[in-house]
Amino acid sequence: MLVEERRQRLLELVRARRFVSLPELAEELQVSESTIRRDLEWLEEQGTARRIHGGVLYTGQSPQLPHFEARQPAQWAQKRAIARRAAELVQPGETILLDGGTTTYEVARLLVGRPLHVLTNSLPVANLFAPDPNSDLIFIGGNICPRSGVAQGPYADKMLSTIRVRKTIMSVAAINEEGCFNNNLLLVATEQAMIRAADQVIVVADSSKFGHRSLGHVCPLEEVDILVVDSGLADSWREKLASAGIQVLIAPVAEPPEPPKSEGALV
Repeated sequence: MLVEERRQRLLELVRARRFVSLPELAEELQVSESTIRRDLEWLEEQGTARRIHGGVLYTGQSPQLPHFEARQPAQWAQKRAIARRAAELVQPGETILLDGGTTTYEVARLLVGRPLHVLTNSLPVANLFAPDPNSDLIFIGGNICPRSGVAQGPYADKMLSTIRVRKTIMSVAAINEEGCFNNNLLLVATEQAMIRAADQVIVVADSSKFGHRSLGHVCPLEEVDILVVDSGLADSWREKLASAGIQVLIAPVAEPPEPPKSEGALV
């Protein structure tokens, strides 16, 4: 079996079973576990699988969410760098709330397999954690946006008003001196509820978002505790953020593999 054919078959097995052990994969493909480990390293680079204790989880993206899929490849190297830095802020056993942004989704990929209590209003993010035996998942219900798979609106806001989490990790569409913005008014209200539910608010945003505004104002800069951004952020913005009392974490950008293709099934 050619390497490309074996890896495609491996991906199909992981995607179909959601979680599978290394011995099972080696038996199915009639190769050694060391070969499986090398192939899994390749799948992890593509963002479609993640190794955890005892086996591997499928982390491919959900289909039929055109807006989400169209935005995911944009600034992908920056998003991956930001995600790696943001994931370092999450400790085992914590309760975290994740929104439906594409940068937040990259953070979620890296958190799969950790012992966490995860709350989210994002179907793509929930799809990552649903088969994970190490995490507890709560989905925030509401009106589902068919373009992004995100729950929003009054039902989501009401549920969020009843919970408390250690950290909210969220993406935004734009940031300027007035604060953070998003372009969906229903989602803006839901993200405001996410902020109120958290002890600590972490915003993950690439440097292209700065100096702009969007339709809805999510929050002033002072409501953000930590902002994780790539190294393309201008020094003038670093000073403005520091003046607002925000802890700014800069994520160095490495040369990435190609962005992952959108595959998988919704929970």
